[in-house]
Amino acid sequence: MLEILLAGGWALVPILVCSLAALAIVLERFWALRRAAVLPPGLGEEVREWARSAQLDASHLASLEKGSPLGELFAGALAVRDRPREIIKERIEDTGRHVVHRMERYLNTLGTIALIGPLLGLLGTVIGLIRMFMNVMAGGIGDPTKMAGGIGEALICTAFGLIVSIPAYVLHRYFRSKVGGYVVQMEKEATALLDDLSARAPASRRRTTDAQAPAPAKQAG
Repeated sequence: MLEILLAGGWALVPILVCSLAALAIVLERFWALRRAAVLPPGLGEEVREWARSAQLDASHLASLEKGSPLGELFAGALAVRDRPREIIKERIEDTGRHVVHRMERYLNTLGTIALIGPLLGLLGTVIGLIRMFMNVMAGGIGDPTKMAGGIGEALICTAFGLIVSIPAYVLHRYFRSKVGGYVVQMEKEATALLDDLSARAPASRRRTTDAQAPAPAKQAG
C-alpha cells in the first residue's frame, strides 16, 4: 500500500488530505444527526404538557434550548408564548433557520470534497502523463520502464480521486436527505405546539382582562 501511495506522486497528497477531512466530517455528522439527539422521543408531548400546566420558567427554557435542536425550536416559541400567534410563528421560523443551519454544518465542505475529488485525480493524471512524455522525449521509447512511472502515477491519482469523491457524494446526499426529514418532523411538532399555545392564549387574555377590569360602582341606597 505504501508503494502505491509513493507511486502516486505529490499530486496524491491533496487527495489524501481531502479523504481525511471527509472521514472526520462523516463521523461527526453521524454522531450529531442521531435521531435521539435531534428529536428526543416524547419531548413534544412533554413540552406541551408544561405549557398547559404553566410549569415554565427560565431554567426550563434554558435546559430545553441546550438539549436538542427540537428543544431549541420549542424554547424559541415558548419565550414569546404570551404574544399573538403571528409573533410566535415568526419566532419559530427565525429559530428554525438557525437550527437547520447548524444541522447542515460541514455538509457544504463534504459536497465540495465530492466535487473536487475527480478534479484532483485528473490533475494527477495530467501530471503523470506529462512526466511520461518528458521521459520519452529524453530517452526515447526503447525502455518501457521510463513510461511505466508516469502511467502508474496517472492511474493511481485517478483511482484515488474517485475513491474519495464517490462515497463523499453519496454521504452528502444522505445527510441532506436526513436533515430534510428532520425538518419536516420538527415543523409538525412546532405546529402542534403553536396550535396549543394559540388555543390557550384567548382564555389567558380574557382572565387578564377580567382581573384588570374596574369593579362596578355600588349604587347608593
